[in-house]
Amino acid sequence: MRFIYLFVFLLSFSSSAQIELSNLFSNNMVLQQRSDVGIWGTAIKGKEIIITPSWSNQKFTTKVKNDGSWYQEIKTPKAGGPYSMLIICEDDTKNLENILIGEVWVASGQSNMEMTLSGSNREPVIGSLDLIAKSKNSNIRLFTVQNSSNNSPTKNLEGNWSVSSPSSAANFSAVGYSFASYLNEVLDIPIGIINSSWGGSPAEAWTDKKSLDDNFNNSEIKNNHIDNAVHHNPSGLFNGMIYPLIPFKIKGAIWYQGESNTGRASSYTKLMNTLIKGWRNQWQQGDFPFYFVQIAPNGSLGQGNGTSQAFLREAQLRTMLSVENTGMAVTLDIGSTITNHPPEKLLIGKRLAYWALAKNYGFNGLPHSGPVYESMKVKNNKVYVNFKFAKNGVTSYGKPLSGFEIAGEDKIFYSADALIDPHWSAGWENRSVLTLSNKNVPNPLYIRYGWKNYIEGALYNVEGLPASSFRSYDFD
Repeated sequence: MRFIYLFVFLLSFSSSAQIELSNLFSNNMVLQQRSDVGIWGTAIKGKEIIITPSWSNQKFTTKVKNDGSWYQEIKTPKAGGPYSMLIICEDDTKNLENILIGEVWVASGQSNMEMTLSGSNREPVIGSLDLIAKSKNSNIRLFTVQNSSNNSPTKNLEGNWSVSSPSSAANFSAVGYSFASYLNEVLDIPIGIINSSWGGSPAEAWTDKKSLDDNFNNSEIKNNHIDNAVHHNPSGLFNGMIYPLIPFKIKGAIWYQGESNTGRASSYTKLMNTLIKGWRNQWQQGDFPFYFVQIAPNGSLGQGNGTSQAFLREAQLRTMLSVENTGMAVTLDIGSTITNHPPEKLLIGKRLAYWALAKNYGFNGLPHSGPVYESMKVKNNKVYVNFKFAKNGVTSYGKPLSGFEIAGEDKIFYSADALIDPHWSAGWENRSVLTLSNKNVPNPLYIRYGWKNYIEGALYNVEGLPASSFRSYDFD
């Protein structure tokens, strides 16, 4: 008899608990404005799902498939809220409240994206206390995806939406929060930011398997780390932490990763191009914005004079120059000699936001990139260097101009004497030009800048954005 009662209880429980939603759909969520956003979950096969959002009171219906899954797109209005959403399946009801309509971004990468506003052991985030104190903001919503690596794509997702407050912001990605906070401040609309990052992870772990299989040999992409940690497995983090987000409608993505690939910089441009294309193919939202951070100079553990990071930075620059609707926030001026986690996380978030504002939100006159090497000319033993994104010229803001090198036919590089020539004769479109020279190189042919792991970058455009490291040749 006891067994019968238990069976009846379980049967009644399973029939009444029909609707299961992805954790993305909960109280406090943000949905992308002016879009057909997908809502999905599971229920009893064959049943009807009715979704009624309060912003329109229109009923959207769909039937549960034989495998128990269901999916329905609903239209969202322009940014606003709060709203609610009623989801009904026979006698089971889910009522989601405090929903905002706004802009949704995904933040991903390794520890420099994962690092929270509160910092970590001996690693501060400059300015975080002020931002945490001001973080009580109902128009910023935060979602952190719990770490998960899987051998195959999964829809399981751990995490929840929270309203921005001192307690929630302090434990959220510092770069992600700074980016979201700045967008909210400038645009004055709700921002949802989803942090899906894992410290120490290589880019191939975040790339889908089909994209890797189509572009790399098995020997090229493998778990390259001697500890064989799960978060190093190719496609493992895509399967466990990106795939469950798809097809949640987003505006775009920000990315901060590269340190774990510095030993394999030669393949990094191809890998990042593949990752970006793969994400876009999976999301089926076209070439959505993908903005990333160039790794900061790291001189810790005695590695300052090496060059592996310079090659990785170059690989990142090549992605920006070759992939549509991408942009790169340069950090050459804010590195560290004691850690690979530079403390200027809030500045990095703002530099990413400049790209989004300029390219996606109509701020057409907003400078968003630092100088990018374009060409060089030699005259009277001097090299005159031209840059993109520096129409008003370059400056050092009073810092010593260091980190420049010059070589002749023998390809032996010498430290260059660097000056910023006012060059008024060039006109208003090129008001100051960088010149390089060295008495030991009477016939200069090659130049480079920042070609070491650690450098204190001192070259900016006049709008205050730093130049990337660069070189004018490709023979090594």
